[in-house]
Amino acid sequence: MKSYIVIGLGLFGEALARQLCVLGAEVLAMDMRSDLVQQVANDVTHAVVGDAKDKEVLRALGAKDFDCAILAIGDDLAASVLITMNLKELGVPHIVCKAHDETHRRVLEKLGADRVVIPEQEHAQRLARGLYSHNVLDYIELSEEYGILEVPAPKIWVGKTLKELNIRAKLGINIIAVESGKSTNVSPAADYRILEGDIMVVLGDTYSLEAVQKL
Repeated sequence: MKSYIVIGLGLFGEALARQLCVLGAEVLAMDMRSDLVQQVANDVTHAVVGDAKDKEVLRALGAKDFDCAILAIGDDLAASVLITMNLKELGVPHIVCKAHDETHRRVLEKLGADRVVIPEQEHAQRLARGLYSHNVLDYIELSEEYGILEVPAPKIWVGKTLKELNIRAKLGINIIAVESGKSTNVSPAADYRILEGDIMVVLGDTYSLEAVQKL
């Protein structure tokens, strides 16, 4: 079971802490405000009131023993910097931080954060893709260059096997799963024949995924 310490229980931090628990993770949720801690207390493994700017508080909570620390404070740059430094000094294996803007992101990356997210920006990009491409059911950005796209099987694919289509060679994408009716075929074999109504889950770079959307 993976373990996480979530610092900051605003809308983003609270939702993240709850969802991680739903997925089966061990979660310690932490905030300076007791009312926010009480709101999430019944939905996470542990919930504590504390100031993560104090390194000794994090040490006492055993922050270094968690698989990942998530700093969900995005508006206070000074606090983000100090807490990130504390987490690094304590030896937390993986640190994910929320940032308010690009400047905030660059500062946290220089301090050694393993991943920095700007939720509003990422959600906007994801929504834009869905609005622009009416056939896109979902899109997950893995990096600036790669993503996972969920899209109905293009008509020209229906009735053909993956081997016949030779999709990887022609388009540079990988079919990682096919949702057919209520069943999901993970890593489908080359002889899988695509049916009308199939949902394709494909992995590739941005250019290749855009090509799939135009089929």
